[in-house]
Amino acid sequence: MDINEIKIVSGADKNGNPEAVEELIIRKGDILVLAGPTGSGKSLLLSDIEQLANGDSPSGRRVLVDGKIIDPFSTRITACLSQNMHFVMDLDVGSFINLHAKSRRIATSNTVEKVLELANDLAGEPLSANMHLASLSGGQSRALMISDAALISNAPVVLIDEIENAGINKTKGIQLLSTEGKMVLIATHDPTLMLTAQKRIIFKNGAMAKLIQSNDIERKHLQYFLEIDRVLESFKQSLRNGNRLDEETLKALIELRGVNHGQ
Repeated sequence: MDINEIKIVSGADKNGNPEAVEELIIRKGDILVLAGPTGSGKSLLLSDIEQLANGDSPSGRRVLVDGKIIDPFSTRITACLSQNMHFVMDLDVGSFINLHAKSRRIATSNTVEKVLELANDLAGEPLSANMHLASLSGGQSRALMISDAALISNAPVVLIDEIENAGINKTKGIQLLSTEGKMVLIATHDPTLMLTAQKRIIFKNGAMAKLIQSNDIERKHLQYFLEIDRVLESFKQSLRNGNRLDEETLKALIELRGVNHGQ
């Protein structure tokens, strides 16, 4: 289904008070972060969008697709990813990709190779077509799900719930989905992901409390957070491979601190 925008019309917080953010509009290629403490209502908004709520959820919100209410049972517009999702099909990776591509009427001549190439760019551990789905690690599963959602799934909206601990290159995965024209909504506690998005919604007491647009200062800080992530990822891979951290590690950390102080 091809859609241009979705609009979330506000509902109420846990006490029945109107939400401060009256409406939220998301367009093709937008990345929107949902931020707030645990229990503040982030996952409920994702659920409202997935179910195409029409005032019939605990929040009382309505979700309009290109200005209209549509039947959630006849049209599915979302793909959902979370850090706790796993494959349960009794298939190898290549067969799964081929099966999904055929169901979407997508040419399959090199689809497996394309999906695996993207997945391996995201995952810490490489995937191959003959690996069994049930044997994939959490990071491999999420990497495959993201690359599959980007290249095969026709869902225009991707809902992601706390994927920062899923063992993948999180920022690269989000950018991949965005460049494919998906509307991406991410519930997260990760500061790097928060700064990656053009907009973020702050949640309090079950409600959308504040809408923040990213600015030039935040984009400048994003580069520092990305460098921190890069260095930490390098350390993590080194430790996984059985290496010790040495003076070069300390030097890299000091250099990062110097960059921070210099700003």
